[in-house]
Amino acid sequence: MVMAAPAAPSTLYPTPRCNSSGNIVPFPANPFKRSATLLDRPFRQALRLAATVPQAVSGTDQQTNVLSANEEGDTIRRLQNGSDVRGVALEGEKGRSVDLTPQAVEAIAESFGEWVMESLTRESEQEMAKVRVSFGRDPRLSGPALSTAVLAGLSRAGCLVFDMGLATTPACFMSTVLPQFAYDASIMMTASHLPYTRNGLKFFTRRGGLNASEVEDICDRAARKHTTRRMGLGYSGSVPSLTRNNVDFMSAYAEHLRTIIKERINHPHHYDTPLEGFKVVVNAGNGSGGFFTWNVLDKLGADTFGSLHLEPDGMFPNHIPNPEDRTAMSLTRAAVLEQQADLGIVFDTDVDRSGVVDSTGAAINGDRLIALMAAIVLREHPGTTVVTDARTSVALTEFIAARGGHHCLYRVGYRNVIDKGIQLNRDGVETHLMMETTGHGALKENHFLDDGAYMVVKIIIEMVRMKLMGSSEGIGSLIKELKDPLESVELRMNILTQPKHAKQKGAEVVETLKQNIEEGRLRGWHLDACGDCWVSDGCLVDSNDTPVDIDAHMYRARVSDEVHGQHGWIQIRQSVHNPNIAINMQSSMVGGCQAITTTLRDEFLLASGLEEFVDISQVDAYARSGSLG
Repeated sequence: MVMAAPAAPSTLYPTPRCNSSGNIVPFPANPFKRSATLLDRPFRQALRLAATVPQAVSGTDQQTNVLSANEEGDTIRRLQNGSDVRGVALEGEKGRSVDLTPQAVEAIAESFGEWVMESLTRESEQEMAKVRVSFGRDPRLSGPALSTAVLAGLSRAGCLVFDMGLATTPACFMSTVLPQFAYDASIMMTASHLPYTRNGLKFFTRRGGLNASEVEDICDRAARKHTTRRMGLGYSGSVPSLTRNNVDFMSAYAEHLRTIIKERINHPHHYDTPLEGFKVVVNAGNGSGGFFTWNVLDKLGADTFGSLHLEPDGMFPNHIPNPEDRTAMSLTRAAVLEQQADLGIVFDTDVDRSGVVDSTGAAINGDRLIALMAAIVLREHPGTTVVTDARTSVALTEFIAARGGHHCLYRVGYRNVIDKGIQLNRDGVETHLMMETTGHGALKENHFLDDGAYMVVKIIIEMVRMKLMGSSEGIGSLIKELKDPLESVELRMNILTQPKHAKQKGAEVVETLKQNIEEGRLRGWHLDACGDCWVSDGCLVDSNDTPVDIDAHMYRARVSDEVHGQHGWIQIRQSVHNPNIAINMQSSMVGGCQAITTTLRDEFLLASGLEEFVDISQVDAYARSGSLG
């Protein structure tokens, strides 16, 4: 095995510090050294086992093996989750078996490596030499074993692999951009906010994250590769040599963020420590986000005493690392008030999402976070378009319009929202902000990358700017005019079929609703549209010359009645994560959501006989009681 020279000691982890209770909490050992030890030991053995070709079998056994191999190939295809790959990596989930196996991950990583080389060859019109691919992961327990499979797959594809160890998703993309690294592509291993038993892969090239159709192509390649190998037709028997380089990219990425803050604040008295006098509490949720505390905020002079759950722990013992999680937000709000902090920050596991808490303890996520970012961006770029998913409120549209902006409602899914913004800019519509209600936020100025840390950087810069301008108010004052919807409800309907048929059945249900609305069977319901960004048919279908592929079916409809006029909206969509259908609705009148749900149940689900395919128990319960309890 050929190994690179040992990496310099990581600067990710400083000396032990006090937690919010005043107890000394040591930081973990260098994750780069730990992961290298775990990866080196089984790697050669894994490759030799993979290279072994099965011996001849009888006709009946061979037919059984072919069927089994084909089923496993289909399992790999089902691992696609929109623009990501996600699956169960560890035992422990009721009713779910492990499907993100080392064999599947190796085949997917190899297919990605081949796809990158082919893409670069087409772009350069000449055969590529060694392609350089970086790789990072979050602290999940399945990470070390699956990392071996990723490195094996990339090596088989002929790639040079650069192991970043514990990293964030945005950092993986930035490793293809920052000049001193400039890798050709990157893979991040994470399952975001999902349980510790899950894991997954996100893919990047220098132009950004892959879209759903590209990931579908890679998973299809991997499925065919895996099937042929299970039938004894795949490996040549040779074991590829492994050259793996350990790199401390996270320190460079943190320095990049610090530089942005210093340059844009340009503090008149202490340029290098512009956060002196500010208290900031970070809740990393035991994911990958702790670096932002000690390697960004602390070094810029901020007081971060009282920060929560900074040490990586793949079991996520305190709460789900998710800015939408109530426990995460509640703990952060309490810490902000206890420490009398100026700002609280909540990261998800891989730091591509974030939420904040203002100095009064008010949670800023969902529509409120979009409004805050819109206020900042519209001050910098008057008249710009803001793209969001179609679960946002009418009040948010009014907030953006009141500040001279344009609001484009689009399909749910962070990749959908970001790609729409890229498309609008390409078509001449200035679009500087793309955000989803989950906390994914991308800016044109930052490579259209959904980076939770960069979004917080923008908020911090605005917070300091306001103080330098003489304001005594916190960042929450920027959204005090945003109205909250009177009623807002989310319901779910599980799809009653085998998992492999769930996507098809879910699409049938959603498309049937669209047809019923168009035919006028649901009185007062009309498919929504967004003329400013060429989106029609319920904020789903692109009506311009370059429509984006549809990765999941969803529609939004405006709802009105003879007494109140238009009082709300409903959106129904396939979940890209689980075999169910999500229903979101909002209303400006008391009992409006219950009335919408009753119409959905009586005039659509029961009238169409769809209760045979979906579990409508939650819909029925809410229609009866108007309560989620």
